[in-house]
Amino acid sequence: MRVLITGASSGIGRDLAREFCKRKYELILVARNEAKLKELQEEFEKYTKVSIVSLDLSNPENCKKLYKEQKNVDILINNAGFGVFGEFAKTDLEKEINLINTNITAVHILTKLYLKDMIEKDAGIILNVSSIAGSMPGPLMCAYYSSKAYVLRLSEGIREELKKKKSNVQISVLQPGPVNTNFNNVAGVKFNLNSLTSQYVAKYTVEKLLKGKFAIVPGIQIRLLRFIAKIMPNNIITKFVYHMQEKKCNYSRLKINLICNLQ
Repeated sequence: MRVLITGASSGIGRDLAREFCKRKYELILVARNEAKLKELQEEFEKYTKVSIVSLDLSNPENCKKLYKEQKNVDILINNAGFGVFGEFAKTDLEKEINLINTNITAVHILTKLYLKDMIEKDAGIILNVSSIAGSMPGPLMCAYYSSKAYVLRLSEGIREELKKKKSNVQISVLQPGPVNTNFNNVAGVKFNLNSLTSQYVAKYTVEKLLKGKFAIVPGIQIRLLRFIAKIMPNNIITKFVYHMQEKKCNYSRLKINLICNLQ
């Protein structure tokens, strides 16, 4: 069984790779950071076959190249992604375009290309990594929340199409909450909800994925938040999210001021 994981050099992607390695799955690890990929290759190749691919998936042509070069994939995990924090009118446009290309376009291309092969074989699994953010509006992280909503809705739609065809192909979606990964550093924020470890999220995810679960939501707190987001009016959820994001913003400012004062 061959598993292809994007965004595999750190965080959830890295620990998903470790979980599949324990199960002796053949690994194809994709990320931009070649040095980290080589470290993981050395770690895993004692136990299973490992291929590494250093690519920037924000370039759509690289997504097509990856598909052409890595065929016969049994499990595809679309994990690569990042966030941008700040008021929509003030955030950097180029960074947001890069976010859209990574979080949405790459997921769309890879899902479509590999799904066609899986439907033809009538076998295979696709896991798209969304977020609890995909279930609600996201003031102060508008582009990120919107991108994860796209991933969630795309996966839900494909799932119904597969059910109507009585296909044996499985599509699942992961909706984690805050996780202790490099994501916070890239986005420039600190979350107020209790963060789970990426190791816990990866273990929970693989167990549920291999049991055929569609919506994978690690952590009781996040499952409760997801339920509340479904039943509460959007205007109230939006105010709640804005308040959470504003607290993150205040924390970030405090952190910067403390660093400046210490220098």
